[in-house]
Amino acid sequence: MAKKKVLKQIELPLIKRIDQAFSSLFDVDTYRAPDKPFEIPAYLTDNLRHHLRPYQKRALINLDWTQRRSEHTPDYRQLLFNMATGSGKTDLMAAIILYMYAEYRYQNFLFVVNTNAVVAKTYENLLNGASAKYLFRDPLTIAGQHLEIMPVHRFPDVPAPGVLYLRLTTIQSLANELNSPRENGLTYESLAEQKLVILADEAHHFSAQTKSKTDQLNHSWENVLDRVRQGNSANRQFEFTATIDLQDELVYQKYRDKIVYRYDLSQFIYQGYSKRVYRLQANNDDQAKMLNAVLLSQYRKHLARQLKIPDFKPVILFKSNKIAVSKATRAAFITLISELTATDLQNFIKQQTRTTTSQALKLAYAYWLKQDLATVVVELKRDFKALNTINVNDSAKEGILGDLNDLTNLNTLESPDNPFRVIFAVAKLSEGWDVLNLYDIVRIGEQPTTLNQTNSEAQLIGRGARYNPFTYQGKRSYTRRFDQAQPAMQLLEGLYYHTINEPKYLDNLKKSLDKMDLPVEDDTDYDVLTTTVKPKFKRTNIYKTGNLFYNTLENVPETEFNCLKRYAVNTDTMAEVNLVDITEETTYNAATSNNDALTETRKVLDFQTDQRIVKKAMSRNKFFRFATLKQYIPPLTSLHEFMTNGNWLGNIRLYARVSLNAAPLDRPQQLRAVEQYLAFIQNQITRNFKRQHGTNQFKSMPIKDLVADYQKKVPRHFANPRAALIQPYPMHKQDWYVYEEAIVDQLEKSCIDLIANFVNRFQQSFDNVYLIRNDERNSDFKLHAFGADTEHYSGFMPDFILYLGQPQASYQIYIEPKGDQLLNQDQWKEDLLEAIRPENIDLLGENQQVKLYGVRFFTQGDARHLEKELEELNLLPEERLGL
Repeated sequence: MAKKKVLKQIELPLIKRIDQAFSSLFDVDTYRAPDKPFEIPAYLTDNLRHHLRPYQKRALINLDWTQRRSEHTPDYRQLLFNMATGSGKTDLMAAIILYMYAEYRYQNFLFVVNTNAVVAKTYENLLNGASAKYLFRDPLTIAGQHLEIMPVHRFPDVPAPGVLYLRLTTIQSLANELNSPRENGLTYESLAEQKLVILADEAHHFSAQTKSKTDQLNHSWENVLDRVRQGNSANRQFEFTATIDLQDELVYQKYRDKIVYRYDLSQFIYQGYSKRVYRLQANNDDQAKMLNAVLLSQYRKHLARQLKIPDFKPVILFKSNKIAVSKATRAAFITLISELTATDLQNFIKQQTRTTTSQALKLAYAYWLKQDLATVVVELKRDFKALNTINVNDSAKEGILGDLNDLTNLNTLESPDNPFRVIFAVAKLSEGWDVLNLYDIVRIGEQPTTLNQTNSEAQLIGRGARYNPFTYQGKRSYTRRFDQAQPAMQLLEGLYYHTINEPKYLDNLKKSLDKMDLPVEDDTDYDVLTTTVKPKFKRTNIYKTGNLFYNTLENVPETEFNCLKRYAVNTDTMAEVNLVDITEETTYNAATSNNDALTETRKVLDFQTDQRIVKKAMSRNKFFRFATLKQYIPPLTSLHEFMTNGNWLGNIRLYARVSLNAAPLDRPQQLRAVEQYLAFIQNQITRNFKRQHGTNQFKSMPIKDLVADYQKKVPRHFANPRAALIQPYPMHKQDWYVYEEAIVDQLEKSCIDLIANFVNRFQQSFDNVYLIRNDERNSDFKLHAFGADTEHYSGFMPDFILYLGQPQASYQIYIEPKGDQLLNQDQWKEDLLEAIRPENIDLLGENQQVKLYGVRFFTQGDARHLEKELEELNLLPEERLGL
């Protein structure tokens, strides 16, 4: 029996070293290293089209830490960024180009990769200003100087001021050119004359020399880059890849001290930057799989139209293992669509409905059976006609982007002018394919089920998982927003891989997905729980004409940004930073340090009396120039006011947490502490300026717009035990609960049970008593903090609204169950609820007597005494009678 390979745990010393260098008060926008600060500078945020994401910022911060030490550490001149497919490595390269010029005056950049397709794609990203894929803003400006990025074949002997020279090439072409010198071509000697930065994309191709001493072709590739880098001690080589085999001991030893940042696929998906990936396995033949994919794809298009999402065009990829099979599949598909009839479609849907276990297909089938299928067939024939399909011959080793026409068609699939809805391909790993609106990948024909085959499929799935940043409700998002929405809406953010239901294949596919750390969910691993509004409640006047109330928003006037409190900085308590040198190990979600007993708090200084250090710290951070501060603090009159006035820094007493028995703080440590605290101030100012906050004016929303049938998708197997407790509780006999079932967790059910104990007593005073579930998948009914000292600008949705009505008046009580682990961070929500009292608010456009109340959180065991507070509202009959 073959011995099972055991995966070793990977340790990355450089990343660990960087993490230890940063304080525990790390922020993605800024850090304070022991010697010099670095904040994500304006020349990056102002010159890049895309906002840098937190993980991209962290990658840059890690890079900066190494480059400030590279004079003494040669290893830091060659670094690897191991980042997931679709995470924006090219955006990071664009940022690095600007960073290396602005900070170190590098003007020569050599981009190498192993395929012409990626070279062509990168040209669009970095050099073609007219392309929709171009990553820089125009004009490109740093410190008042206009910059130009110029493509070159050979770097000039004397670089022109303000010009960044970029050579894009394949590693094969570069190796041929350098190893066979010709006139006006590149040579090792010419490259050594000036410092340059090598940007090596898809770098896993450049380690063959390390892995095998016999591979002479790849030996030359790796050796070429080594010789170019080593030709000048100032040269830098930054490599990028999503797939590096660190289980290979030789590769691990090469890169263990060179991996400067790692962001794996599971993090990428978990944090919402990609589609969620589902496996849809079936025993259907290819014709049925094709028609299912079409129905699911077109259902998405209808959903997007209903949600008023513009230009939403979902694309299908039919994947075969041979070119002949792919061509035959396209012919069969065209015939299938052209000969489809309404009767055929109806029979197919009804038959599939009886046999499928797919939640996604069930939703699509239910929708189509409610439509006029004759009209549907006409629509399918129009959208999926032959001209809207493309067969991509990817016999070339460059994959499906080997042909330049295909490259243009496939890398513009999101464009409204691009007609293609279906791609037929022998889909190999297609590095450089940045498709965003691919939603279905369908495995066609009998194919090998080897691990190598499924490895290729897993890589294709990873590329298809890129998020499609569509516009919804006037806003474009680059992260998923429907994870908590109704299951139908989640289809707009999910990639479905349609596979065969064959045990050996599925086992190998799972191994391949696990190797990539790619989480794929089984489409049948969820229960979709549905609840409906009770017909009896729909017949009431409360449902037909009643209203619920939420408060309006207003822009915070610039004149109100007159103190740090308006930026959520409390200047009344002592300020504290962390200078602890202890190295500790905690779980990723640990709330506090385990080593409090090994630390102590010491005073650093008073900002009022130690202004020399404060001035020096401010001078080292460009944000604290008066011109910049004035942009975020309009009432500010001078830097002196900012430093000395009690509304700003004047009253700050700064303390630091340090190791127990550490030496007294010296001046450099004091400076470091002040810089760290100023970084926090900067972050709060930029984050909280020009926000909207709630007002005490409440406006109405019709109850019938809020209370509607809804679904909740609940995993059958889930790592979070609390989430697994969500289940439906029958409420048919409780007329006061407006839904047929309560789909809630145990804490919420306990809250409902507490309200149930009051219902009979409330019904003695009120004709109408209803508890309304405000589910986030069903509405956007939010409350916002209001008042002069508002520090929180995001709203929240109370879970329940207790409606008490009688002919003369109605009362609405906002109720929020809260787990103990969230009490501290959500305390502001409870403060908001308890501020909602009739004497504190103004009802807009309401003549009837309406009284609004918020109450304290319901916690486990009613630890905060919600029951007592409900009694103290004087709404129960005995209280109203003064008994």
